[in-house]
Amino acid sequence: MNRLTIALAPAALIAILIAALPAQAAPQRSAAAAPAAPALPVARTAEGGYLLGNPKAPVKVVEFVSYTCPHCAHFHAESSAPLQAKYIAPAHISLEVRPFLRNAIDVTATLLTNCGPAERFYGNHSLLLQRQAEWLRSPSQAQIRRWEHPDFATRTKAMAQDLGLYRLMLTRGYKPGELDRCLSDRAAAERLAEQTETATDRIGVRGTPSFTINGTLQNFYDWANLRAALDALTQGFS
Repeated sequence: MNRLTIALAPAALIAILIAALPAQAAPQRSAAAAPAAPALPVARTAEGGYLLGNPKAPVKVVEFVSYTCPHCAHFHAESSAPLQAKYIAPAHISLEVRPFLRNAIDVTATLLTNCGPAERFYGNHSLLLQRQAEWLRSPSQAQIRRWEHPDFATRTKAMAQDLGLYRLMLTRGYKPGELDRCLSDRAAAERLAEQTETATDRIGVRGTPSFTINGTLQNFYDWANLRAALDALTQGFS
């Protein structure tokens, strides 16, 4: 599937792209509100991700995330606090979060998490993952018809409305007009799809969450294994 197919989601492919979605996402361990953005630098990267922490940290981790991936939500619930406290805050590692589009809903969700300046990203990212069980669900036939509209912005806004993503993002202090502008950004969607294609073709990413450490793709997908790898690499750091 090429980048335009993923990003623009032609009407004929909408049902295929969402067919694999569960009736409800795997339940999360906590329905608590998303944490505040970390008291750390957050910056956009040339690769289309968001870098948390010191860019000069000796260990550089990249996480590839899909907002419709229940495993990504589980990983975030387990890892966000210890990653920040033990590894990012003392500048042992930097963490770059890069979106990886798996379906049409990912396009809409990622346009919303990326909406606005870089410092807003982490709170948006946490909110959508922590509350995934509330908003991620298979659409009705009437909603599918709305999502098949030929106009890109009309499609993404319909998805955001039907899934309750507008309501969630308003709790982050956004105005409806801000969200509409982000959801209308077809060029941004094309860039996201191109970044997904690059991750697949050049890095070898096949699923989410996936990780690279210092540029090498890892063969694990969970917090327990990532933590073990980071502990081995940062052993002895002061």
